[in-house]
Amino acid sequence: MATMERVGTRKNLLPYDGLRGWIEAVQKMGDLRVVEEADTKTDIGMATELLNHHTDAPTVIFDSIPGYKKGFRVIVNQFGTPARIALTFGLPTDLSKMELSRRMLTMIENSKPIPAEFVEDGPVLENVQIGDDVNAEMFPSPRWHEMDGGHYIGTGSYDITRDPDTGSVNLGTYRCMSMDKKSIGFYISPGKHGRIHRDKYWERNEPVPALIVVGGDPLLLLAACTELPYGVSEYDWVGGLRGSAYPVIKGRFTGLPIPADAELVFEGFVDKDAKKVEGPFGEWAGYYASGAREEPFLDIKAVYHRNDPIVCGFPPQVPPDEQQRFRAIQRSALLQQEMGKASVPGVTQTWCHEAGGARMLVAVAIKQLYPGHARQAGHVAAMCHVGAYAGRYIIVVDEDIDVTNLEELMWAVATRSDPATCIDIIPRAWSTPLDPRISPQDKKEGKMMNSRAVIDATRPWEWRQEFPPVNRPSPEFRRKSIDKWGWVTERVKK
Repeated sequence: MATMERVGTRKNLLPYDGLRGWIEAVQKMGDLRVVEEADTKTDIGMATELLNHHTDAPTVIFDSIPGYKKGFRVIVNQFGTPARIALTFGLPTDLSKMELSRRMLTMIENSKPIPAEFVEDGPVLENVQIGDDVNAEMFPSPRWHEMDGGHYIGTGSYDITRDPDTGSVNLGTYRCMSMDKKSIGFYISPGKHGRIHRDKYWERNEPVPALIVVGGDPLLLLAACTELPYGVSEYDWVGGLRGSAYPVIKGRFTGLPIPADAELVFEGFVDKDAKKVEGPFGEWAGYYASGAREEPFLDIKAVYHRNDPIVCGFPPQVPPDEQQRFRAIQRSALLQQEMGKASVPGVTQTWCHEAGGARMLVAVAIKQLYPGHARQAGHVAAMCHVGAYAGRYIIVVDEDIDVTNLEELMWAVATRSDPATCIDIIPRAWSTPLDPRISPQDKKEGKMMNSRAVIDATRPWEWRQEFPPVNRPSPEFRRKSIDKWGWVTERVKK
């Protein structure tokens, strides 16, 4: 095994090291605010909801939280602006969201996974609780939404599990509810990689070894929120982006890899037959869609934390919010990548719209090359990995439409599509209990499926050359207009 110094900071290409380095960079940008004396019962949740719905709000760290040791902090709204998302990936902070998505795609395609490397020590081992000393309640755990069924320490968190057949490690973001000193409940939707791992262990009548990381490197968190192919470890993916192996420490009870620079980690096992009431929780679609019910929980065997740990808060709100502003940028890049892998040519733009939770409203712009091209693009976008889970509407438009502009997208739908001939319906598609449109009866029966509408809003192939021209100036004419008459759009100074 190696030391963290030799592995973890050797060739890091990112402009920061871990969460604390990221915070220093954000502070230099003028994007950080520290707030004291906000409580976990209502204050932090209320303030976070306001921050998440302002597109230029700062990152906020809550300190001196009533009932908790000073220095035990909660950070929120980390990814609320494109500039901070760009910082996280080591990209220029002045990019538009579409350009950021494209640069992110280039970065992803040009990087090669670097396996994580075990080290002997790291900041996460500054404090270790085992056995009777375990106390998850000593860390601040906010109630994020008004009608939540409890406090959730895990929103900006990720669970680490291992496939018992292949040994591959997965990092996945699932909500984690604070229950008591030694129990944290978590919900995983069917089909998610962590759920697949869990089910494999339970089929063998074995408890699931798991870690819950509730504070740490921001790029690992965003990787855990990303639809990577099954079997690709987020550790390795992030290692490729940062240019060096991510340093990890072997868990004492599970042997699972713990991020050496994590802020706070819970280690334990999930028993098939042990359940406690979890929920309700305000979810990413903007609803309390899954209610309260018995769910599995982590039986905590060990707690690892840094001095003055920082809990990451990343709660979902009614879209568009902080989560969807990030997910739109990253999922759009991955969607374009997957369409390329499926050999769909002529794709000029993709966008997973914030208003649809970056899942339920997907737009694809293409340069039409042959009959049926638009339908092909729409169906691939609907059923590839990025688009398959809980999708709803897929809109295909011509390349002259800016798919990031919702008004322009809907203008194309309203003027270029015909309801009777331009909409394909895909029944019985992959959804989730968090889908608010699945009926209560279907949820009771385990029918977690929905339908997809693929809307062809391109000019009809057969007579596209005769389609009425757009009443919009050419780029050259627009530039002349701005040069000569742009001043008339400025407000008159009093």
